[in-house]
Amino acid sequence: MSADRTAATRAVVRELLHRIGQGDPERIAELYAEGCDWRLDWPEEEHGRADTPWIRHRATRADAAAHYRELAAHHVPGQAGTSVEHVLADGEDAVVLGVIRQTAAPTGRAYAARFALRLTVRGGLVVRHHVYEDSLAVARAFAPGERDVRVP
Repeated sequence: MSADRTAATRAVVRELLHRIGQGDPERIAELYAEGCDWRLDWPEEEHGRADTPWIRHRATRADAAAHYRELAAHHVPGQAGTSVEHVLADGEDAVVLGVIRQTAAPTGRAYAARFALRLTVRGGLVVRHHVYEDSLAVARAFAPGERDVRVP
């Protein structure tokens, strides 16, 4: 893999993380290709539940913007943070490792979920976005009547 391609991928990933931190769904979505392979590693029967509607597969730039809008709408503003521990890049592929900290708006429960985000960048745009996260921590935070979720 060429060093130039790896550097270009790393730059797009850094910009994506920066925009996610700023929280503007339209600006975030600008970094996604019009057709994007967006997958979440959750049990299929859990996709699109009323309490976690952002958790579903996506396919377009507009879907990416919708994801970030839905995610924001279901969490408490100002009570979130993401710690990025590592960004690994090789050619057009990258992996981001870290921890998401959020508070579920409907229940007021805080949670932390470790994640791995696999990205592929072509032509300066994200064409693959696969998320692997602690879905149990998220589900418990949103489930009515569940006990509090421990935040490490």
